[in-house]
Amino acid sequence: MTSMFLKLFSVFLIIPFIEIYLLIKIGGMIGALNTVLIILITASLGAYLAKSQGFRVLREIQEATNRGYMPGNELLHGFFVLIGSFALLTPGFLSDIIGFSMLIPQIREIYVGIAKGIIRKKMKRGQWQMKTYANFR
Repeated sequence: MTSMFLKLFSVFLIIPFIEIYLLIKIGGMIGALNTVLIILITASLGAYLAKSQGFRVLREIQEATNRGYMPGNELLHGFFVLIGSFALLTPGFLSDIIGFSMLIPQIREIYVGIAKGIIRKKMKRGQWQMKTYANFR
């Protein structure tokens, strides 16, 4: 319970403070107009990347299902494309860095590997159970 509270606390309180701090600091160094322009440019570039990577992941999911196997890896990639897209919609430099990193396939592979490791650990401890179509009968 305490661990979950700390994680939520950091996400909803500490990260926005860091974002505001960075916006003020960088805005003071390069000017308010340049800061706003950078935010608009990164949002536009992020939207383009999110769209192209999203369609790529959807195509990979379709190909996997057409070949007859569960597209688990592809679904994780799709999850991180979605999270990266949301991060790019949030104004701020830290969220932009995280968002762009999730939209670059080679770097996204690191996130997917970490997620797989967490899932495997939870499955070994019995904290996560996998349901298959055979279990639904």
